[in-house]
Amino acid sequence: MKAVTWQGRRSIEVTSVPDPQIVDPTDAVIEVTTTGLCGSDLHLYEVLGPFLDAGDVLGHEPMGVVAEVGPEVRDLKAGDRVVVPFNLSCGSCFMCERGLHSQCETTQVHEYGTGASLFGYTKLYGQVPGGQAEYLRVPFADTLPIRVPEGPPDERFVYLSDVLPTAWQAVVYADVPPGGSVAVLGLGPIGDMCTRVAAHRGAGRVIGIDLVPDRLARAASHGVQVFDLARYGDHLVDAVRDVTGGRGPDAVIDAVGMEAHGSHGVKAAQTAAGLLPDALGAALMQKAGVDRLGALKLAIELVRRGGTISLSGVYGGAADPLPLLTMFDKQIQLRMGQANVRRWVDDLLPLVTDGDPLGVEGFATHHLPLDDAPKAYEDFQKKRDHMVKVLFHP
Repeated sequence: MKAVTWQGRRSIEVTSVPDPQIVDPTDAVIEVTTTGLCGSDLHLYEVLGPFLDAGDVLGHEPMGVVAEVGPEVRDLKAGDRVVVPFNLSCGSCFMCERGLHSQCETTQVHEYGTGASLFGYTKLYGQVPGGQAEYLRVPFADTLPIRVPEGPPDERFVYLSDVLPTAWQAVVYADVPPGGSVAVLGLGPIGDMCTRVAAHRGAGRVIGIDLVPDRLARAASHGVQVFDLARYGDHLVDAVRDVTGGRGPDAVIDAVGMEAHGSHGVKAAQTAAGLLPDALGAALMQKAGVDRLGALKLAIELVRRGGTISLSGVYGGAADPLPLLTMFDKQIQLRMGQANVRRWVDDLLPLVTDGDPLGVEGFATHHLPLDDAPKAYEDFQKKRDHMVKVLFHP
């Protein structure tokens, strides 16, 4: 089958790889009909090379049709239409029973001391072949895939794999009071969806902050009050306080993570880590301060005293020192973590089956064949061609 594979830093190829097979009796194999390109995939493209091998299959936002099931699968059958969550969770362990599917004890990667395995996302998270491919092996077939109805287009459902639960959890963790204010840093796919979810859940003022004009305009068209960081610069915090009663927003969502602009020195360290031999680069990524914390530090400055910061952007290494004195003095609450996809399905399914209040149809800016993946990765990383969200159709 064809699949999108990592071959090195900024080197993505569509190659032929073996078709997935039933390995465990509770597996299924799905034929992928739509699969997304995520901002997190750019961390693999640019930064996390020490934890990848040439030929690793990427992607963690797939949906499709069940092609085959293992002999112990009881509820799922060939022909079912499903979305596959990005984290592999068994659904029955201590963590899954508490809604912490991203910490699933069955699939934790003990070698690296990390949480649940993820599709298409490095040795740190199990090195499981990903979903930017024609077919995908899916473990825990009776509990992991999300069955969706026939009829509406894939775009109505595919974001249940990552974008919707990640944005939903980010807003829930932000704990915005009814009618309160929230600022979202970064208006890529997750940040954009966070603004929509926040408004849907009753936020009174939704603020979006970014550097990219297209993304600012896209959010503004949905009623978000946008601030261009390139325009406001050092005056951004004062400008946001001016529209939030002089205090700052009740909550800030950092949807940027380690792709944040700001520290050229740390960017150089990230690049250097990616160029080192794997063992040395991995050690640097895990032990040294190689995260770019511009967005998180801005969130700490922006949020009002007693407010909440919700961190959905991915940080990959040992962080530079945080301003703990400021965080303590302002009594900031900080919540974070990979989305517990399965936990939020019951909340989200009605929003994509009974209507489309979050505007998921039309959310993608680009629909492309799988063969266009190498260029799509480059264009997405460089924010070219008005690209915000890419869906591949194998």
